[in-house]
Amino acid sequence: MAAESLLTESALGWSIFAFVLLVILAFCWVYIRKFQSRQESEVVSTITAICALAIALITSALLPVDIFLVSFMKYPNGTYKEWAANNETRGQIEDTVLYGYYTLYSIILFCVFLWIPFVYFYYEERDDDNVNKCSQVKNALKYTVGFIIVCVVLLLIGAFVPLQAPPGQNSTQWEKVQYLFEELGSGHGLPALSFSISSLTLIGMLAVITYTAYGMSVLPLNLIKGTRSVLYERLENTEDIEDVEHQIEKLKAKCKDGRPLSSRDRHNLQELEGKLQVLRRRGRHLEIAERNCCTKVGSALRPFKILLGVFFILVALLFTVALFISNLDKAFHSAGISTGFIIFGTNLTNPLNELLLALQPVFPLDYILITIITMYFVLTSMAGIRNMGIWFFWIRLYKIRPKRTRPQALLFLCMILLLIVLHTSYMIYSLAPQYVMYGSQKYLVQSHTPSVGLVPGNDTSGITKICDADAPKDECTVTRSYLFLHKFWFFSTIYYFGNWAFIGAFLIGLVVSCCRGKKSVIEGEVEADDSDMSDDEYVH
Repeated sequence: MAAESLLTESALGWSIFAFVLLVILAFCWVYIRKFQSRQESEVVSTITAICALAIALITSALLPVDIFLVSFMKYPNGTYKEWAANNETRGQIEDTVLYGYYTLYSIILFCVFLWIPFVYFYYEERDDDNVNKCSQVKNALKYTVGFIIVCVVLLLIGAFVPLQAPPGQNSTQWEKVQYLFEELGSGHGLPALSFSISSLTLIGMLAVITYTAYGMSVLPLNLIKGTRSVLYERLENTEDIEDVEHQIEKLKAKCKDGRPLSSRDRHNLQELEGKLQVLRRRGRHLEIAERNCCTKVGSALRPFKILLGVFFILVALLFTVALFISNLDKAFHSAGISTGFIIFGTNLTNPLNELLLALQPVFPLDYILITIITMYFVLTSMAGIRNMGIWFFWIRLYKIRPKRTRPQALLFLCMILLLIVLHTSYMIYSLAPQYVMYGSQKYLVQSHTPSVGLVPGNDTSGITKICDADAPKDECTVTRSYLFLHKFWFFSTIYYFGNWAFIGAFLIGLVVSCCRGKKSVIEGEVEADDSDMSDDEYVH
């Protein structure tokens, strides 16, 4: 009976995971196909981008399965189910999840440090017409070696870096949590893998602060504001064209009698001719947008977009409040900076944490909510990247536009999204620490109450408590994800301060987005550095 129950519940968790996997693959294919350039699309870059994005999302989808398995080992009264009463059985179940993390994280390292860089540099070399296929592969491998060296260095550092943190004020609780890290084992390469993934997650944190925080404000406000009227934009564009043509005629009139134009006038004439070319291209795009059925459908769905925008902004505010409460809780009740601000239970009421704990027993409601949260982070990150473009400090490297994104830009986009999704695991822990660490587990505490009656003595009864660091060693099982996230205390410390930076960046982005007006219906489609040939793939 216990074996059948174990098989049923494990099959349920993994079947939902398999369904989400199929949904993730379909989403990645649609998204990449939507943005890739039709003229420059390549099979290898497309497959690489889809696989990289899918692996990142699948890794996040493994988190609810991890939480589900540790939670369903126990009854609501705090006692273990029959099939989970044996420590060896519980260890085997958690090892399954652990090996899943091993596999996915190893694939992520392969993508980040070998496959994506190789494909990227291969297409960079392809721009040179004088280079043959062999030279392309050779040069791409040459540049990829640098990434491989970085990966090896990170793995070596992770394998030998000391895990002992300085003793904090709450040394007893810290020692208990530290024992959990040692229990996970360091003989299977976990520290090396965890250090490498934590380093990538650190880069993902910077991307989250830059792109996701801004996307969380710009996406809902754009939905609420809507776009400008196509008819008004066409009228305004026509007036601008007439004004520029009039200025060009005035400049050309100066040289009708044979006199050459001054250098300043020639410079102004070149600028005006370039501006006129952009305005005419803009007019063509506006004309296409006016005839496009999607524009008409979008106008009909305007009330729905407003409601969706209001929902998104409320979700963003909920996340921000939950993150603020969680950080405040860590600041006041954690073991301190020397232990990575690890918190033992929740001392302040966190709305998102309470919601997830309430939904967790009714599987798969919590799985659906976690998937929605993950996809929300991805969508807002995509919105942030699309509005900002891909930058290296003050230099914009690529633009992300539907049907016009180069293969190299797509690879860059998927690399950023992969790193962002890696960091969402810690973000979800910050939003709901109790849920991510123990799920809905409880444990039974024996209490002795004086007996009432003729026979003197004590009656033994049990009190159910929510699992935390004070629980006995064998009474609560910590998720493998939590141990991955907190293997190195100094990374947890950096993530903690990164959460404060994320809150600040979101508030700044919210103010900036509120101050901006409505965006154009052809936002990002026409820019001065585009060529006329780039319109061909858009029109067709």
